[in-house]
Amino acid sequence: MLSGKGSPETFFSDTELASLCVAGLKKGNFSGKKVLVIIPDSTRSGPIKLIFRAICDALQPQAGKVDFIIALGTHPEMSEEKLNVHLGLTAAERNGKFRNIGIFQHQWSHPEELRQIGVITAARMAEISGGLLGEDIPVTINKKVFDYQELILVGPVFPHEVVGFSGGYKYLFPGISGPQFLHKFHWLGALVTNPKINGTKDTPVRRALNEAASFLDISITNICYVVKEKKTYGLYIGGQEAWSRAADLSGRLNIQYVEKSFDTILSMAPEMYEDIWTAGKCMYKLEPVVADKGTLIIYAPHITEVSYTHGDDIKKIGYHTRDFFLKQWDKFKDTPGGILAHSTHVKGIGTYTLLPPGGGGAVGGCENPRVNVVLATGIPEAECRRINLGYLDFRKMNVEDYAGKEDQGILKVENAGEVLFRLSGDIVPDIDKL
Repeated sequence: MLSGKGSPETFFSDTELASLCVAGLKKGNFSGKKVLVIIPDSTRSGPIKLIFRAICDALQPQAGKVDFIIALGTHPEMSEEKLNVHLGLTAAERNGKFRNIGIFQHQWSHPEELRQIGVITAARMAEISGGLLGEDIPVTINKKVFDYQELILVGPVFPHEVVGFSGGYKYLFPGISGPQFLHKFHWLGALVTNPKINGTKDTPVRRALNEAASFLDISITNICYVVKEKKTYGLYIGGQEAWSRAADLSGRLNIQYVEKSFDTILSMAPEMYEDIWTAGKCMYKLEPVVADKGTLIIYAPHITEVSYTHGDDIKKIGYHTRDFFLKQWDKFKDTPGGILAHSTHVKGIGTYTLLPPGGGGAVGGCENPRVNVVLATGIPEAECRRINLGYLDFRKMNVEDYAGKEDQGILKVENAGEVLFRLSGDIVPDIDKL
């Protein structure tokens, strides 16, 4: 079953989108079945309020049971108030019209909530990754899925720093998965590097996701939507082809090409990014168009934390290039891969040269990042320095000073984090050429 459509020129009205969603789901075989719908949290933009109601309208009359689970990955749980706002529900509706619908939140750090469904062997992992990883990786998932006969994966498809394009099986892994596979596949993305993987459809990490999903013997339907500037241009419902069509459309809508790189970029984080763990996307999506030795400023006065979930781990290692970790692997091999991946994705690509004993350098080497990443947030200067990032006082900044100066090598990007910027001709910064 494949249903839906999309165009880079025309977006849907709310009525059109709801009708398209309901019509597509009515073509499925959900009669009498227990259905679990996996949906994104509030760090992903899109018409989730509308689609939540459309799914309920389409499935409640025919399915035996319809429940939802928030694919938090490792993000913090949402409060009841925040959850209701996210889904566009009132407390009265939760206790009335939607009282028979369960709404759960994934708890990645609770082993009792997980079940192992398979192991990607070292040999298979080496094949998938082109030799970058070669170890057995257990695959675990939230055990609630086994209480249902059908899974529906709902979410936007954007260029993504780890997978290439988000959506599809990513709502299973890491959306509702355990930490083992989550950390390994994030680190695999970091090994490939963000400039090479972001906005690429077929990646080693996407192949690893597909392999993990093959262990799950439950029928899966995708609802993939393509959004730009809060408008929905595409909706596809079905199997893997639905994700593939959405990724193709997202590549046309959410990748912006520019003719030259910029010495300074002001990357302004939207309010939905509440810490650097999520606002790091402001670097990921713009790294390809920062000039060598240029500066990227993550502007987010509302952010006061590095990470609400992983802050302690990140502060232990700070932000560094990939090679900083690889060339000192004995020091960092026990750090979770997801932490290392976030660190190097925010810092960007660069080199690290080990120095001989007595050669100086804080950790026995010289790190040479390609980009100077600066935080203009509510995080204090001393903490920014400790985690190896630059600092600007947002209170002394006028963001309009960065506007309209592209011909001077300065770019201002509002609501950064979802549109990927690339140089014309698909030229991407290459660590091997630094």
